Amino acid sequence: MNLWWLMLVCGVVTFCIRYSFIAAEGHYQPPTWFRRLLPFVPIAALTALVAPELLLVHGEMVLGGGNPRLWAGVVAIVVAAFWRNTLLTIGCGFVALLVLQTI
Repeated sequence: MNLWWLMLVCGVVTFCIRYSFIAAEGHYQPPTWFRRLLPFVPIAALTALVAPELLLVHGEMVLGGGNPRLWAGVVAIVVAAFWRNTLLTIGCGFVALLVLQTI
């Protein structure tokens, strides 16, 4: 029963945190420096999620040929830069990873 109370409390806390931004709309004006930095938040969050997956192998940073995920990521980045097609980028990244892992 304690687990259910914990999940309920966590849900309420999460709801309150997210609702606070909606409720504050129009009542609070963040500083200019803060608003200028907001466009960089998505790319910083995505980089923080993706970079460890590309660079770490068994908890150690591997930047050479022994890291197929890194090179598959490079292929995906190049495909994304040239064609700007999400499905093509994901597909090419997966194919590159498959090929590099089987070599």
